[in-house]
Amino acid sequence: MEHLSDRMEFAVDLCHAAGDVARAYFANRATLVVDQKGAQDWVSEADKNVETFIRDRIGHTWPDDGIVGEEHAPKAGTSGFDWVIDPIDGTTNFVNGIPAWTVVLAGVSGGQTQVGVIHEPNVGETYAALRGHGATMNGATMQVAAGVPLDSGTVSIGYSNRVQAAHVLPVIAAVIDRGALYHRNASGALSLAYVADGRLLGYVEEHMNAWDCLAGQLMIAEAGGRIEDQDADAMIRSGGRVVAGSADVFDTLVEIADAAWSV
Repeated sequence: MEHLSDRMEFAVDLCHAAGDVARAYFANRATLVVDQKGAQDWVSEADKNVETFIRDRIGHTWPDDGIVGEEHAPKAGTSGFDWVIDPIDGTTNFVNGIPAWTVVLAGVSGGQTQVGVIHEPNVGETYAALRGHGATMNGATMQVAAGVPLDSGTVSIGYSNRVQAAHVLPVIAAVIDRGALYHRNASGALSLAYVADGRLLGYVEEHMNAWDCLAGQLMIAEAGGRIEDQDADAMIRSGGRVVAGSADVFDTLVEIADAAWSV
């Protein structure tokens, strides 16, 4: 696929611009229109409008590319390259004034994620990965944690209304039983970025949508971590489970997930 480096540069710049748009809404939350899609599942006018902003920029620069986003209908492309958008990952945090939310953009071709960007506007951190070229945070190379066992680190465990609440409890218990700390910040994408940057040891969630996880999974793999083998196009269609982590803990996290979800 030609122009991957160009798409990477474009994605970083676009996430910065979209982050500025989102922060303007965040600063004026008192007037924000918020709807409920389901239990603990929120969408605001900021989500919808930031996604429209991103789509318009993509359509202008890469008119033949496909677009898949959380808030609007997919747009088919002819180039073989698809953009996957989460305009605000961590909407629950966003609408409640918690500054842990991100703008997420992934680029997919040939069933693989090629480009991934996760931008956290409130702290000015931008995580990025290009397949085969490593992963960075604000331009500095990222590396997953090395030589850190479970009982010396922290694992993030995601949960949403797409799965039964009872399914997450044994995962939390198993992680704690092995001496790890348990982390959840309501932004799966940000947690995956933290794994890539060595801040967390791993991430486990029974079901994630593609716009939440593809960028972060690429970052972890490019930062020397391990992820489960998945087809990105299948994830776009249906989503799926996510287990990712450093080489020291990945196999154990897979065992925990398999045991909890009877795989």
